Amino acid sequence: MVTTPLAVLDLIPISSGSTAVQALRNSIDLAQQAERFGYARYWFAEHHLNPGVAGTSPAVVLALTASATSTIRIGSGAVQLGHRTALSTVEEFGLIDALHPGRLDLGLGRSGGHPSEVKREPALLGGTAVVNGQASNGLRIPPRFSFEHLLGSPRFALQKTLLQPPGAQPQNYTEQVGDVLALLAGTYRSAEGEQAHVVPGEGAQVQIWILGSSGGESATLAGEKGLRFAANYHVSPATVLEAAEGYRAAFRPSAELERPYVSVSADVVVAEDAATARELAAGYGLWVRSIRTAEGAIPFPTPDEARGHPWSDADRELVADRVETQFVGSPEQVADQLEQLRDATGADEMIITTITHDHADRVRSYQLLAQEWQRR
Repeated sequence: MVTTPLAVLDLIPISSGSTAVQALRNSIDLAQQAERFGYARYWFAEHHLNPGVAGTSPAVVLALTASATSTIRIGSGAVQLGHRTALSTVEEFGLIDALHPGRLDLGLGRSGGHPSEVKREPALLGGTAVVNGQASNGLRIPPRFSFEHLLGSPRFALQKTLLQPPGAQPQNYTEQVGDVLALLAGTYRSAEGEQAHVVPGEGAQVQIWILGSSGGESATLAGEKGLRFAANYHVSPATVLEAAEGYRAAFRPSAELERPYVSVSADVVVAEDAATARELAAGYGLWVRSIRTAEGAIPFPTPDEARGHPWSDADRELVADRVETQFVGSPEQVADQLEQLRDATGADEMIITTITHDHADRVRSYQLLAQEWQRR
């Protein structure tokens, strides 16, 4: 019997022909359904200046979702600290925890590409041999994708301009996470010895997670602090093995955790049969292309809209690693692939992110997967 918990990561996608208002309503409905299906937690991502994504403020959506659900854990996947302060983050989550104690996950991520993650040789991912693009158990590990063109794009610069005051620089990520932990624990002291007590926030029953895509600073920090870690196969499948291994190598037991705890994400579309699932997932490649060309995520297209795009070889190469690592098929097929990902990474939990054009298909995908997973 499978005992690995399943979780949900929601970007609050806007479908073509729809609106942000409907996307928000759909996400709250999906959170209620996920609670009923038996998912362990429901996370919201944070993205900005994306026409097809309404998830700009995890804390705001979490406050709405907390009131619409009762038992499922809810959280951020992740709050991007590059344009925030530790204080504002603890204050926001402290407010939600005050009314919904013991249900919040505070996932912390970096934004703005600062500081950069440590680079490692592709052949040594996590100490696990990768031969012909496959881990030892057959999991697809594609070539690395370079995000450098995104970091240097005018749109990325615009986002930094609008998110940060003029002349502001992000705080060192490791220091910032330390400040978040100290404010929650009530142990924060300034360089001059001044105490800071956040009310509400101090003593909040919030579970801290670090999100990362490689074996660099995020993975090391999560391990050294004895925190939970989420590795992003759905964002950077090439580096998921090194991320999980880097975290475990750095792990030190803490009051929070005695042993490492890793969750791994995957893009998934499930339907009653493989052909239907492939049709529902047809818009995914075009949607990923919009992100990787730095235009910002477009409203999620219909299958016909996606097929109408004149694909070039460069387009296909741009999205290949994401498309070929999306798990699409019947419940049995997708559950098999998730088990393969779990076993290759040693994941303690799996995070599922699903986007389809129609909300009913998205809900049904999560339902079918949960049913199959519980049968195993």
